[in-house]
Amino acid sequence: MDSAANIITRVPDLLPARKILVIGSGGAGKSTLSSQLGKILGIEVVYLDRLYWRPGWREGPRSEWEQTVRSLAERGAWVMDGNYGSTLDLRLAAADAVIFLDLPRSLCIRRVLSRRLRYARRSRPDMAPGCPERLDLKFLSYLWKYPTERRPGILQKLEQASIEKTVIVLRSPDEVDRFVAELERSGA
Repeated sequence: MDSAANIITRVPDLLPARKILVIGSGGAGKSTLSSQLGKILGIEVVYLDRLYWRPGWREGPRSEWEQTVRSLAERGAWVMDGNYGSTLDLRLAAADAVIFLDLPRSLCIRRVLSRRLRYARRSRPDMAPGCPERLDLKFLSYLWKYPTERRPGILQKLEQASIEKTVIVLRSPDEVDRFVAELERSGA
């Protein structure tokens, strides 16, 4: 998969898609890219963090979460931002296209630290109300381990998905910027 043999990075391959899944490590820029895609394509953006978390960073019942994601996946068009491995297969099955932000660990951690300072004591726009930005050792550990513990499984799933879906892997901020610029130029 790292050879990107079946991976597409051209905008025309994304344009027919009406259900676009954006995944990647925390701090990779999923919410920012999702927002840009939603505006350019005129498609509703679904921020999974807004729906998963309850005030005070409480989780809801798993069965309720799965039903929420299933209902969202059945909608006609969306850009869906978020990881949530427990529902990834369901979302991959529903998606027309997947964009994986495969950015360097150091950049993701730097962005998360910056985000923590920027949104101190308040919730980010893509986060559920009542969940002020926070940073703890558990999340830092998740970020650190993402390339070795999460990424291989995601790449395997994307390799399988690329047989019938558009899969785009962007590996740097420059690639993301070029991709968005090309999408804007395409007149989508």
